[in-house]
Amino acid sequence: MMTPVNGLRPPLGLNTNSSRAPRILVVEDQSSLARPLVHSLQADGFLVKHVDCADAARLHLATKPTDLVILQRMLPGESGLEFCCELREAVVTRNIPVIMLSARSEESDRVRGLRMGADDYVAQPFSIDELKARVHALLRRAYPERGLRRLSVGNIELDRETHRVSRHGRQIRLTPKAFRLLEYFMECPGRVFTRVQLIQGIWGTTAEIDARTVDVHVRRLRKELARARERNPIRTVRSVGYAFDETLAHK
Repeated sequence: MMTPVNGLRPPLGLNTNSSRAPRILVVEDQSSLARPLVHSLQADGFLVKHVDCADAARLHLATKPTDLVILQRMLPGESGLEFCCELREAVVTRNIPVIMLSARSEESDRVRGLRMGADDYVAQPFSIDELKARVHALLRRAYPERGLRRLSVGNIELDRETHRVSRHGRQIRLTPKAFRLLEYFMECPGRVFTRVQLIQGIWGTTAEIDARTVDVHVRRLRKELARARERNPIRTVRSVGYAFDETLAHK
């Protein structure tokens, strides 16, 4: 079961077998709008970070794992539209779902926001309950694997309940940390994680380890997963980090 945040219930409709609550970044410069939204999302069990500008959001995304971004279209300095376009162009953030908030409700504005890379567009004023429903729906669409007991990519299978991993039917014995690392990768095949994001997501925010520790764990995991002529399922993205090879399922 997902451990509730501060005793709160986990988000409805999301996987309760995973040990990681979904992390949401709220980029909103008006505290009167951000405060009730953040509190309501936290009450649903999400881990929420609020920042008030694109620069702060950029810094957070570079160092912390994030599952969804709620982005205000009108921000001081760099606009939400510009920042959304940047998110879609960057390797690390291109697959993170984005919900755009805006006081502009005309069809042309909604179309522009979606064309710039937003996955959903919510016009203000809006109901917080409606926005949360959209958050839940978008997370279910973006991460269907989190609702599954078993994860399967190509010939590699991971069972969350029994903590068993196999490839081509060959049982693979992993340490608890290696199992969690593999689960983390397989939840989002193709998504690139920086070493800092992996540290935060696997070891936690208070862990005192460096990037070399991540490299060691990835190297050991690769050794266990790929024997003889088996294809290495974890690819290195130079100067960025690592990703589970989504093309493995098509081989």
